[in-house]
Amino acid sequence: MSRRRPFDPRLLRRVPATRRHLAVLGLAGVATAVVVVLQATALAAVLAAAAGGRLDRTALGLFVALVAVRAGLAWAQGAVTAWSAAAVKESLRVELLGSVTRRDPAWLAGQRGGSLATLVGRGLDGLDAYFTGYLPQLVLGVTIPIAVLARLVFADWTSAVIVAVTIPLIPIFGALVGWQAQVATERQWRRLSRLGGHFLDMLRGLPTLRAFGRAQAQVDVVRRMADAHRAATMRTLRIAFLSALVLELVATISVALVAVPVGLRLLSGGMTLQVALLVLLLTPEAYLPLRAAGSKFHASLEGLTALDEALSALPDETPVPAGGAVPRRGPIVLSGVTVAYDRTTALRDVSLTIRPGERVAIIGPSGAGKSTLLALLLGFVRPTAGQVLVDGVDLAGADLTAWRRQVAWVPQRAHLFAGTVADNVRLGAPDDADVEKAAAAAALDEVVDGLPDGWETRLGERGYGLSSGQRQRIALARAFLRDDAALVLLDEPTARLDAASEAAVVEATVNLLAGRTGVFVAHRPALLAAADRVLRVEEGVVTELTAVPT
Repeated sequence: MSRRRPFDPRLLRRVPATRRHLAVLGLAGVATAVVVVLQATALAAVLAAAAGGRLDRTALGLFVALVAVRAGLAWAQGAVTAWSAAAVKESLRVELLGSVTRRDPAWLAGQRGGSLATLVGRGLDGLDAYFTGYLPQLVLGVTIPIAVLARLVFADWTSAVIVAVTIPLIPIFGALVGWQAQVATERQWRRLSRLGGHFLDMLRGLPTLRAFGRAQAQVDVVRRMADAHRAATMRTLRIAFLSALVLELVATISVALVAVPVGLRLLSGGMTLQVALLVLLLTPEAYLPLRAAGSKFHASLEGLTALDEALSALPDETPVPAGGAVPRRGPIVLSGVTVAYDRTTALRDVSLTIRPGERVAIIGPSGAGKSTLLALLLGFVRPTAGQVLVDGVDLAGADLTAWRRQVAWVPQRAHLFAGTVADNVRLGAPDDADVEKAAAAAALDEVVDGLPDGWETRLGERGYGLSSGQRQRIALARAFLRDDAALVLLDEPTARLDAASEAAVVEATVNLLAGRTGVFVAHRPALLAAADRVLRVEEGVVTELTAVPT
């Protein structure tokens, strides 16, 4: 009914179970079309016999049985479509959340967490109206008109010609209105996504907003965005109501074009009563599913828009499955590596070798490409050109899950989850790992001793309740749990720390790097002193310094 396809073939590829559901729905649609024709034929026979003063018990019994069969088919269609909607939503949500873990973290930052949460929640819920409302009517809109036309050709070919000519008017007029509905729905969805993302950002930054006295101003912004979404929703509803009016008018006129000649021919004796009744009963059935599909389509537009967003957000290429080559302890070689994003080039033709056991420090201005270099070694980013080889194995074709088990990573801003301190330290390590030993190595034990419930102290979201230095020590403790880590990656572990916390973190970091290959972003002299060599990254170009900066 609009420029958006009524069914996205990508869905069959992403959710193979949909093929079975669609096959069952198609069979139910064919059966329903046959039942509609037989039901009209039986009812016409009953009414024609009643007009002659007799009761056709056989036709009446058949009609009652066909009504029951049609009701059963309608129930079966509803059950299949509800099952299909639940399966598709579950599968897409699992794939979307799974793709987040496989993607470059920069992709998630670009998607905005609020928009993604809106898509996974409210957006995919809109598929219920599509699967349980529009899709069944779309199938019936194909099967029933064909069956009706086939029956009318044998009953009254002139009426069949009129129906065949007028039936296309419904999808044509529906498409004309549907184009406007699609634009309005996409505008409505964009406003809803922005509203969800902005609201989440506001909640995260509420302490900052209150500190600067801007909390009320942001409340006003959210209110204006909500009003804009409400206005967009009302515009979409007005178009939907207009569509219903247009489709009803076209269908009514089309039925009248058949009914008037049939009535005149019946009065003149050119048609029997039973045939006339059959034509009058079948003609509305030919238009009914198309009218219903048109009205249901507008209710499902939000779900279709969300489906397109979800399928577009999923990666086109299947990630490398577990079981690929697993890099071992060995030299790390970057050969002609370039990493380009949409608006900038993070790294340009980088070639370097990091030997086993070597400790390499990376310095450079903000935005120069330092974090991208670490993301390459983690497998979060794939080179636009060149190769990243570990012990001769290209990370582009390696088993990244197995590789990351050999890497200890301390990010610049460690993410802590709502839970106990012990759970946050044990993240990614076996349950039987020696948490207390790792805590002592990371100078975290003294922090734990000062907490009200020790290791069982529950933290708020993002580690609320701990200072930056304490969060950084938890990140280091996580890394110490990786006893078999061949590579240690650290992204400015001493950033934003006071002198006392910096000293403790530097000492723990030096202990962590002992006997391992280490690559770390650092600017503080205390940490740079632990490096065997220093690389400078500026405007994506990597150069080696001959002396360690002081």
